Amino acid sequence: MDEVFRALADPNRRLLLDSLNDRNGQTLRELCGGLSMARQSVSKHLAVLETANLVTTLRRGREKLHYVNAEPIVDIADRWIDRFDATRLEMLAEVKTVLESPTMAGEFSYTTYIRTTPERLWQAITNPAFSHSYMGHAIESEWQKGSSYVWVEDGLRIEDPEQVIVESDPYQRLAFTFHTCTPELEQVAPDLSEHPVTPPATERRSQVSFDIDPVGDQVKLTMTHGGFDPGSTVRDMISHGWPLKLSGLKSGLELAD
Repeated sequence: MDEVFRALADPNRRLLLDSLNDRNGQTLRELCGGLSMARQSVSKHLAVLETANLVTTLRRGREKLHYVNAEPIVDIADRWIDRFDATRLEMLAEVKTVLESPTMAGEFSYTTYIRTTPERLWQAITNPAFSHSYMGHAIESEWQKGSSYVWVEDGLRIEDPEQVIVESDPYQRLAFTFHTCTPELEQVAPDLSEHPVTPPATERRSQVSFDIDPVGDQVKLTMTHGGFDPGSTVRDMISHGWPLKLSGLKSGLELAD
C-alpha cells in the first residue's frame, strides 16, 4: 500500500495513469507522444507504476502494451471499508468511476498475484465445481481449441454456437469468446436494471483471455477482455464484474492452502 501511495504522489505518474485511463493498452511510444516527457523519464515512471502494480503489461508481438490495473486501488478501498464500515459495492463503484470511463471501448485488463501454482489456478478456472465456488460461475467445455462451451451462472445455462474456446494452453494461457448476453440475464443479475439487455445482445462478441505466469511462490494472473464496440454497454458491465470474480478466485485459492 505504501508503494501505491508513493507512486501516486508524483504528478507525472498520475498523468501517465490519466493517459492510460483515456486509452488503455498503449505502447511506450504512444505514451511518450501524448505527454511532454522524455522517453527515458516515461520509462522510469512506468517502472515505478509497475512495481506498485498500478500498471500491468502484455506482450503483443514486438510491442509491449500498458494497462491500468485496478487491484491495488481495490485493496486500498478494502482498508477504508474495514475502517469506516462502508459497503464493498459502493467503494468499488467509486474506484470504477475514478479509474475508468464507462463508455471507453478499449480493452479491460486486470492483474492479480495469487499464492498458488499454475496447475491449481488452471483447475480453478476450468473445473466447474471450483470456478462456481470461487467466482460464482462455471464454464462447461472440453477445453480444446475450437470447442464450444456453456456458461452457467445462478442456475442459468447460456449456450450459443459462437461461444468457443479460442486458445487452450494448459497452465499458461486460455482464451474464449464471451458468453451471449441473453434477456434471461436480467432475472439473475439485478445490476442489469441500469443496462438494458437488448443493446448488449446486439453488440459484437467480445473475447476474454487469461495469462498465467509463475512469479516465485505466486502466480501472476492477467485477465484481458477486449473487442468491444465503441460505447459498449458490455464493457461497462464486465469492468465491475471481473474484479469481484477474480477477487473471489484469489481468496478461495489462498484460503484453500
